[in-house]
Amino acid sequence: MQSLKVLWRRRSGIRSPPFPTHHRAFSYVPNPAAANDFDSEVLVEGEGCSRTAILNRPHVLNALNTSMGARLQNLYKSWEENPDIGFVVMKGSGRAFCAGGDIVGLYNLINKGRIEDCKEFFRTVYSFIYLVGTYLKPNVAILDGITMGGGAGVSIPGMFRVATDRTVFATPETLIGFHTDAGASFHLSHLPGYWGEYLALTGEKLNGPEMIACGLATHYAPSAKLPLIEEGLGKLVTDDPSVIEASLEQYGSLISPDNRGLLQRIETLDKCFSHGTVEEIIDALESETARTQDPWCSSTLKRLKEASPLSLKVCLRSIREGRFQTLDQCLVREYRMSVQGISGQISNDFCEGICARMVEKDYAPKWNPPSLEEVSSDMVDQYFSPISELEPELELPTTSREAFT
Repeated sequence: MQSLKVLWRRRSGIRSPPFPTHHRAFSYVPNPAAANDFDSEVLVEGEGCSRTAILNRPHVLNALNTSMGARLQNLYKSWEENPDIGFVVMKGSGRAFCAGGDIVGLYNLINKGRIEDCKEFFRTVYSFIYLVGTYLKPNVAILDGITMGGGAGVSIPGMFRVATDRTVFATPETLIGFHTDAGASFHLSHLPGYWGEYLALTGEKLNGPEMIACGLATHYAPSAKLPLIEEGLGKLVTDDPSVIEASLEQYGSLISPDNRGLLQRIETLDKCFSHGTVEEIIDALESETARTQDPWCSSTLKRLKEASPLSLKVCLRSIREGRFQTLDQCLVREYRMSVQGISGQISNDFCEGICARMVEKDYAPKWNPPSLEEVSSDMVDQYFSPISELEPELELPTTSREAFT
């Protein structure tokens, strides 16, 4: 366990900023006209030295929308500026931490021709992710339940991530004809070996112990102990990451990953997913399946063949590029890719995938192109380009907030 934490610290470049020596006024003033329903989507708890943001759309597994992203950004900025607040916590209500972006909402906006509203969603959420990744105070995410897509995006860049026995992590974007976004091309590409390629292409799930093993989570605790963890955090008067970490470890648990799980197949995973193209990865899995009859290989092949061929090629390139980029560079590129994905200029796979899995639920998307062979390199290149010369890029405050590498 200790070696995993050392590896994580080294990879993430976590720093422990001191409490501000200067005092700035508490700058966030709620707008009464904009409050009401929007404020109820992100609740606030805590007093004294900490604040907790609670994602509160349990009927849609706390899926993020634009108003939630904007409220989170306002809250986190105000808490960072408040000298009386030492650290912040984020959690979800109900059975999910956060299932990602509200893709059904995006689907409806696209069908109404409201593409600019979709762009605003991505700008808002990606900007908040950058804020979390460059936050000057310790932040804790309690990943109790479903943590997928954008839910990982708003938590993984933070300092502490607590997984539980209820945690289900995934980045299933290829299965809906999209790309691994919300900073995923950064944090997945920095995992050991070729975990990132595997998770991005297959959309396969990880449990809490597996998140600890690969570095996506920093701590593990049974869900039943979360009230004790939250109570302990609430009593702290500190901005010192080591004090917060000690509190998390007090009620945390040492865990042994399942002998039948993914960790037992790391050698095979790396062997297959280290190849340069999706076609070569599939060929390698087919060879392993024929040689070993391993159910994991055959189920992995099945997942890949269910995904959008265009998304598979786009995601593989995205992860490979992300390995050599900073968080802000990944987010800027992902924004460009997301705009391409919703524009329908290359393919309508995003809407097709959402319709098949979330709207009509027939689970039979008609991908275009329908096969890897028909996905041209020009199509993949276009996915990484602005949709027009006049299309503005995502602007992040990189001069005032330096991204981690």
